[in-house]
Amino acid sequence: MGDEMGNVSGIEIVGDLPERAEEVLTEPAQELIVELHRMLAGRRAEALAAREKRVADLAAGGTLDFLAETADVRADETWQVAAPAPGLVDRRVEITGPTDKKMTINALNAGAKVWLADQEDANTPHWSSVIGGQVNLLDAINRSIDFTAENGKSYALKPDEELATIVVRPRGWHLDEKHILVDGEPTSGALVDFALFVATAGLRQIEKGQGPYFYLPKMEHYLEARMWNDAFNLASDTLGFARGTIRATCLIETIPAAFQMEEILYELREHSAGLNAGRWDYLFSVIKNFRTRGKEFLLPDRNAITMTVPFMRAYTELLVRSCHKRGAHAIGGMAAFIPSKDEQVNAAAYEKVRADKSREAGDGFDGSWVAHPGMVDTCREVFTEVLGERPNQIDNKREDVSVTAADLLDIAATPGEVTEEGLRNNIDVALQYLRAWLGGLGAVGIHNLMEDAATAEISRSQIWQWLHNEIELADTHRVVTADLVEQLVAEVVPTLPGEPSDYDDAKSLFLEVAVSDEYADFLTVPAYERMA
Repeated sequence: MGDEMGNVSGIEIVGDLPERAEEVLTEPAQELIVELHRMLAGRRAEALAAREKRVADLAAGGTLDFLAETADVRADETWQVAAPAPGLVDRRVEITGPTDKKMTINALNAGAKVWLADQEDANTPHWSSVIGGQVNLLDAINRSIDFTAENGKSYALKPDEELATIVVRPRGWHLDEKHILVDGEPTSGALVDFALFVATAGLRQIEKGQGPYFYLPKMEHYLEARMWNDAFNLASDTLGFARGTIRATCLIETIPAAFQMEEILYELREHSAGLNAGRWDYLFSVIKNFRTRGKEFLLPDRNAITMTVPFMRAYTELLVRSCHKRGAHAIGGMAAFIPSKDEQVNAAAYEKVRADKSREAGDGFDGSWVAHPGMVDTCREVFTEVLGERPNQIDNKREDVSVTAADLLDIAATPGEVTEEGLRNNIDVALQYLRAWLGGLGAVGIHNLMEDAATAEISRSQIWQWLHNEIELADTHRVVTADLVEQLVAEVVPTLPGEPSDYDDAKSLFLEVAVSDEYADFLTVPAYERMA
């Protein structure tokens, strides 16, 4: 352990402790990490191995379908999830963002119903961020957080006002936490984030009668949801509060999970707070899982893929149907737009966001995400037009919806082309994002959009797919090759903000995950290896 702190048997903390670490790396938190690791490390390894096998099966010509082994769960009309918990009844507008001090304050003050405090895709797993984010959450719940920017502007929570409900998104099952070892093994980043929060700030939430609540990312199977449910039960029993106090909303952001929505709700029944349509990661998952299958599963330029294309429409409608059938919230996707000083840009963007949120509200979603405080009012207004005084529309059962496996897999029906302009845009956005990520920022404004790790994942995965399927670009008729990608990288870098040398590390990482023969399942894994 870098600095002296309580010595819990079985745990080793590697590296110097960030400031105020002792406030969240408490003895109960460390003990919970040890218990969670010993209970779930083997099952987590099996789940990650099953993911690899599934991808290999798909590469060999296999397919995805609704599971025969869980047909009885889907057919049983009697079971429902728990009733919405305090602070999660009305979720018509939710704001997402990382857990740095400025975002914490702005998100809680923004007028949203929920703040998704993101320790995953909008965060980088620097040790200082892992611990610092937890400290900020603790201060926020104690209403003691403040911040002064370099320009002298001060930020503080609005006094005597109802703030957004905090819902924490821990890291996914695939990420390790290399600074905390149990029995000599790296721990799960997901379980570390969960344990540090629930054993400190989460207990304060319970005292206040609201929480602890979580958003669970990137699951691919109902057995992964079962692991979370077991973690919740262990934490409840260990820390001495009632089972069912914890609630979790699961992001359906992988295509295997789209075939198991009801099963995921079922596994988390007493802890379930619904499902969310994590649409950008969903696109990444589609590309990743079918990347070797040729034009049948080829997607066009990212900017050409809208939520109204057939396979995305099937996915969102099935999500609403599945949630409302079981009494759960259905939460829509993120509006990534950042307000601009250019009024023409703003007008066009607000029109698109309003249309997107109107579609979601009309489809039965109970709320949706925004990434910037400036978009909160628009999202709230659109949902209020449909909800009125009702807190949600869970009673809208969408029994008119019938989605088949073929509907979810109808990728080929997506209109659009693969162009050199799209290839250049993917390179541009990925390099800008990776430069920021390696520098400690996980949420980055690029071209008037708030981008997170999903953006870089889609960008580099599309390039890998186009390259390995020898796709001809529609506008220039050049075939995508490693040489072409490297040439375009060299052309794009000088056009980006900053100096070309600023992108050396980002360029190296990007080429590693975009053009290599072997496909990296998550670019954040090799990126994390480059961090201290």
